[in-house]
Amino acid sequence: MATLAGAAALAACASTASTSGETSTASTSASSSETIAANPTPAPTPEPVMVGGAAMLPSKTIVENASAASNLTTLVSAVKAAGLVSTLSGPGPFTVFAPDNGAFSRLPPGTIDTLMKPENKAVLAKILKYHVVAGKLDSDAIKAKIKAGGGTAMLTTVEGEALKATLGPNGNIKLSNQAGTTVGYIDTADVMQSNGVVHVINGVMIPNLDAGASASGSASTDTDDSGM
Repeated sequence: MATLAGAAALAACASTASTSGETSTASTSASSSETIAANPTPAPTPEPVMVGGAAMLPSKTIVENASAASNLTTLVSAVKAAGLVSTLSGPGPFTVFAPDNGAFSRLPPGTIDTLMKPENKAVLAKILKYHVVAGKLDSDAIKAKIKAGGGTAMLTTVEGEALKATLGPNGNIKLSNQAGTTVGYIDTADVMQSNGVVHVINGVMIPNLDAGASASGSASTDTDDSGM
């Protein structure tokens, strides 16, 4: 009888130990799962977009990033001459269609020099504001607007007039003024900024300038180049 009692006692101890072990294992597993859930693997940081040989950092403003790009020097000089640095350094957000140096070089000879003169500051500011849309529109958002508009999107600029956006033959975004006399394509899209997004374009968009405004007759160009 004593032997049977002892065996029963040992069996009870073994059962208790087994249950305790299972409970401990389950507890440890649950704790480990909670730790993994609470500390997920961080997503990899996307590589910054390169413009003009410089990394465009999303933590910097439109003006700060543009100032570092070697192919946007004319635009930066124009922004300074027009007195728009503080505006484009503000919180925004803004969507900027930024003409590169090549775009400005295709304007009629002497146009840039004329626009940079102090007496033409208002005209220059009007032209530059025609490249800025309030809000943050990446290329997908613009294409969605084009689709919703049956193939055309009218993007109201801070200048007051609208830019016409359509899709080019290669599916890239094509911009033009309302008269269709100035045309450009987005070469580098979705350059994220702390205060918006920049799309580098290969044409300068010219709004409807007053008939008597200086440089209005010489600042028109048609850059029908997809850049692709």
